[in-house]
Amino acid sequence: MGSPATARQEYLDWLANERRASGLTVEAYQRDIDGLLGFLTTHLGGEPDLAALAALRLADFRAWLAAQANEGAGAATRARKLAAVRGFFRFLSRRHGLTNEEVRLLESPRAHRPLPRALTREQAGSVAADIDVEAVSPANGARDVALFTLLYGCGLRISEALSLTVGRAPRPGGSEALRVLGKGGKERIVPVLPVVREAIGVWLRYHPAPAPDAPLFTGARGGPLNPGVAQRTLRHFREHAGLPRHATPHALRHSFATHLLAGGADLRSIQEMLGHASLSTTQRYTSVDTAQLLQVWHRTHPRG
Repeated sequence: MGSPATARQEYLDWLANERRASGLTVEAYQRDIDGLLGFLTTHLGGEPDLAALAALRLADFRAWLAAQANEGAGAATRARKLAAVRGFFRFLSRRHGLTNEEVRLLESPRAHRPLPRALTREQAGSVAADIDVEAVSPANGARDVALFTLLYGCGLRISEALSLTVGRAPRPGGSEALRVLGKGGKERIVPVLPVVREAIGVWLRYHPAPAPDAPLFTGARGGPLNPGVAQRTLRHFREHAGLPRHATPHALRHSFATHLLAGGADLRSIQEMLGHASLSTTQRYTSVDTAQLLQVWHRTHPRG
């Protein structure tokens, strides 16, 4: 049947020659498999043979992943290592008849998504109201105020805001709801505050070509505003206003959700307004609210 080292080399050759894996991929898989074999030599008290690999238990694989975590490997790195090892064991099953069902039962490590980082009410309000402070013209200033007021006031993604046309734009005296086309072509209804309609109404007075099918937010040449321009505008403003580095267009969407939750809005309503397919995505904002509450406690409580 051969040794694990021989079987490992056969697997790497198969990856390179039959699967056409890149050299970097083959090298990474070799390191990952060698890492497992090295760990098992210590863990089992001797260099394992193929029979020992077939007899490995779920606890052995978990001990290997735990050792990787203790060495500083993050969840994504451990998941990649596990994928390499699973591929090796599948190869052993096909080529050598060595079957280990335990490795299939091992749950892949999940990378923890970072919590959304919201601005404070004052910071978000400053972006929406004062973003025009360094605008090169009154028209650009009105456009930027309208855009960032819309992002914070309606919780839109920057792509959703920049895809709006003049004909669909909320405006003074118009509808109190906005139809937004989100990810996957899913349409949702978002309430529009009067301050948002007023800001867009001011911008429309400067709009160079306000035909119904024209982009609502335009760039210097009259086409749709590039998202990079909006991001750069906010980056300059946050340096001017001393805002944190996470003050980005998407942070205004996070702020919208976080401030609604803090104000008593229910998660299901926030989910609908954000256009989240899953409530679990929206539930992350409850952790943000709790984290901010703890920060206030630590900052203000005498024993914090």
